[in-house]
Amino acid sequence: MKRIHSSIVLTVAVAVSAGCFGTGETKAANLVANLTGTVKLEGPAPKRAPISMAKEPSCATVHKTPPLAEDVVVGPTGGLENVVIYVSEGLPDQVWDAPAEPVVLSQDGCTYTPHVVALQTNQKLRIVNDDKTSHNIHPMPAGNREWNKSQPPGVPPFEETFARQEIGIPVKCNVHSWMRAYIAVLRHPFFSVSNESGGFTIKNLPPGNYTITAWHEKLGTSTQKITAGAGESKALQFVFKAKPGM
Repeated sequence: MKRIHSSIVLTVAVAVSAGCFGTGETKAANLVANLTGTVKLEGPAPKRAPISMAKEPSCATVHKTPPLAEDVVVGPTGGLENVVIYVSEGLPDQVWDAPAEPVVLSQDGCTYTPHVVALQTNQKLRIVNDDKTSHNIHPMPAGNREWNKSQPPGVPPFEETFARQEIGIPVKCNVHSWMRAYIAVLRHPFFSVSNESGGFTIKNLPPGNYTITAWHEKLGTSTQKITAGAGESKALQFVFKAKPGM
């Protein structure tokens, strides 16, 4: 994946928690940093292509109008959806426990929902089929175990995990060629995926110096370095530039 040299705007707002600390208390142990921000597209947003589901009538009838491709989704104010924002450098070399709650990837109307999912290493990914047709879920990782499972309609969800960090694992359905999704696997819990407004939040980051990376399936990556102090709240903005013919 080529790195995109994007225009980056960084604003910082400091909000130090108020309160008194008694003798012997360690402030750093009780104060962490929170990151919030937005991801935007600079330039004209590409027109999203309609998806034809004529070969699968049971799914086509679910949609009042043809669903649109999700490779580049831009909101009314330029917010870019489906961007993975994560700490890429600066964290200690330690193992973080995987959350007990699984991350859910649903198949509904012959589309994957959400289009981009992010989870920790060894956290369960739960695959749900809400359609009246069979699907074949096929992630294609470069550094994790590849698997390919059929899921007929009406069967219970199944779960899988990924052992190593890997950003942007493509997922396809071997039955329905238009079905595409991406999985981001992180070794730590400090990540987020931008919403329909381009917004994101990363909470409880220990104080330190970090590189924050934003990854998009079509636009590549953009990075910026920050210093997160105890009790700080930082506001970041990533700006990706639209590509000709995108």
